[in-house]
Amino acid sequence: MPRLTDILPALRHAMERHAPVAGDRLPAERDLAAELGCSRQTLRAGLAILEQDAEIWRHVGQGTFRGPRPLGHPVRESLLIEVRSPAQIMRARLLIEPPIAAEAARTAGAAERRYLSMLADDARAATTRAACEQADARFHRGIAEVADNPILLGVLDHLSGARRRAVWQREWDRTYRQVGVAEFTGPHSDQHTAIVDAIAAADAQRAQSAMRSHLETIERAMRLAEAVVGRETRG
Repeated sequence: MPRLTDILPALRHAMERHAPVAGDRLPAERDLAAELGCSRQTLRAGLAILEQDAEIWRHVGQGTFRGPRPLGHPVRESLLIEVRSPAQIMRARLLIEPPIAAEAARTAGAAERRYLSMLADDARAATTRAACEQADARFHRGIAEVADNPILLGVLDHLSGARRRAVWQREWDRTYRQVGVAEFTGPHSDQHTAIVDAIAAADAQRAQSAMRSHLETIERAMRLAEAVVGRETRG
């Protein structure tokens, strides 16, 4: 098994092959370790040295990148979003997603409209809590995909990551118990359809309004579920 002193030159050669330009992402650790014929522990030790020398920078959940860490990069963004409350996440969605829906209305072609209709139909056909949640996430991400802006998609993916964390899941589970599948596949899905219809009509203002109304409905349901639990606890 190669030692650390042997790995560093090989690791730099691998960087030249896979990430020749600053900002390029290196292969995943398991792939890089297999290519170099070393253990992941040895590889990580080598990467730590390169990071100390500002030859690479790493971000948990995103990967390892060539070059020095960009100035102002939010090193602890995953931790920050972990501690955000569900109410704050919903307010962020209300600020971000309606304009994304409006942009989708400006950019969607026939194929994109069919794609969103399919996602809306999938959501309506969901039969379990997990299926509802997954279909809902795909629908909202699909609108960002149709907006055809990787920055907007990245922001929405970041918020979606927060929705997978425990603090959101606890709140959503409480809300879901109050509204159930019928609400999701009925009125909730009707709102999805209204958003799709507005996008299909290339009506940016209506798409934005429909998305805002949809998210406000979810926000109210979450507040109601919280109030019900509060009354039960006090009772």
